[in-house]
Amino acid sequence: MNDLSNTLKAVDLFCGVGGLTHGFRRGGISVAAGVDLDGSCRFAYERNNSPSAFIERDVNELTAQEVLELFGGARIKLLAGCAPCQPFSTYSRSDRRRKGGEAEDGDWSLVASFGRLIREVQPELVTMENVPQLLLHSVFGEFLKALTGYHVTWSLVDCERLGVPQKRKRMVLMASRLCQESLSLPEGGMPIETVRSKIAGLPHLGAGQADGDDPLHIACKLSPLNLQRIQASKPGGTWRDWPESLRAACHQKSTGATYPSVYGRMEWDKPAPTITTQCFGYGNGRFGHPEQDRAITLREAAILQTFPPDYAFLDEGEQVSFARLGRLIGNAVPVRLGEIIADTFRGHLAHHASH
Repeated sequence: MNDLSNTLKAVDLFCGVGGLTHGFRRGGISVAAGVDLDGSCRFAYERNNSPSAFIERDVNELTAQEVLELFGGARIKLLAGCAPCQPFSTYSRSDRRRKGGEAEDGDWSLVASFGRLIREVQPELVTMENVPQLLLHSVFGEFLKALTGYHVTWSLVDCERLGVPQKRKRMVLMASRLCQESLSLPEGGMPIETVRSKIAGLPHLGAGQADGDDPLHIACKLSPLNLQRIQASKPGGTWRDWPESLRAACHQKSTGATYPSVYGRMEWDKPAPTITTQCFGYGNGRFGHPEQDRAITLREAAILQTFPPDYAFLDEGEQVSFARLGRLIGNAVPVRLGEIIADTFRGHLAHHASH
């Protein structure tokens, strides 16, 4: 690769456990640091991405001077981030509807702070990954104003077309102050990865069991009723496959027809559904294992998020918390998507250097 690539350095805002950082590193981009307010991400981020540093900091309070110091003397600075998208999550929307409310302005402060840092730092390159619904909100227009003077592209990406074994749709924005060429993600053409291709070889487990060699390969317990339900479930099917005696009260209501994918099994030869923060629970979506009578494990969820099978999430002796680890895994940017973004930026730099 050309000399320009050797001067490129990234800072990953809202880095979480390092999905985007790990993808960047695989794609040949050096990442100086990841910034996140959640200190529980530190172990996984630093253990798997050394020497990239984890900075426990609220991006709302992060200053341009702090970011510039992280970049050091890099001639080409890449500022990246995926501001948390709780305003658009299924669970938060449902919760607000029950409470009769909508997203508050504070929900968007992190997107606004990302824009502020772009204006103040003026990095040569910028990327943001987020949920597609962000495009419909006024905060996106305000964010674009921070990119005045940049060549900006954004697109809705079907991650399964880029080698991520999930039906996961995301908005990916890329911007450059260097030139206007070679800044579009590939539109597909890559082999579709399936549930089978990623997790079929993992040790067999029952509900509530754990793999003695991998503490993350652990399955939630199932109640006797839910065990009967998953035994009656077909891969790709719905709760409508069950006998009436196993159906929940909400399934008897007409409104239950709007939730066909809860209590479902994945299919071996298709991509998984979108991995969410609640993916370890059988009743939270189509998260049942294709043939074993349990929900997918935390390790299986991480692999479907394209983390390497040996990506460390727990320090030695640390206890497994399904809620905490499910949140960290479900909120991560798929590693493969980060790698594709990195490849695109490297191609952009090569084009810039040749002109």
